[in-house]
Amino acid sequence: MNPTDDVILIVEDDPDDRHLLARACRKAKVEIPLHFAVDGDEALAFLNGISRAPDPQRPVVILLDLKLPGRSGFEVLEWIKGHPIFRRVPVIILTSSRENVDLERAYDLGANSYLVKPARPEELLRMVEQIDAYWLGLNQTLRAAM
Repeated sequence: MNPTDDVILIVEDDPDDRHLLARACRKAKVEIPLHFAVDGDEALAFLNGISRAPDPQRPVVILLDLKLPGRSGFEVLEWIKGHPIFRRVPVIILTSSRENVDLERAYDLGANSYLVKPARPEELLRMVEQIDAYWLGLNQTLRAAM
């Protein structure tokens, strides 16, 4: 990745969910490139690589699953929100968990949004369109180099 390019980081271990998200983003005409990490360690390796670039660029948004193999989404979220370069990056939890304990913990750790994965592809498309409209359109983000 060119450190000056915008990117959406999606941390998702399920290959079917990655495929559905990529497809929904294409159909929603999301213009920002996607970078997929299959677990928490891969996500942190990607972010650490960005942070070491001479002119690093934050992801414009991170979509983060909670239930990941190895390092959990909660651990990734805590790391992101504790890192001086990435703490202001919007993190959207995208999970299958409807548990209040997960919701509370995610917000306590600094999540910006908590979304439950929809069951049907057309519902996922609508969700991605809304993410694109709000988080990538209306919301003001820090896109300047760090």
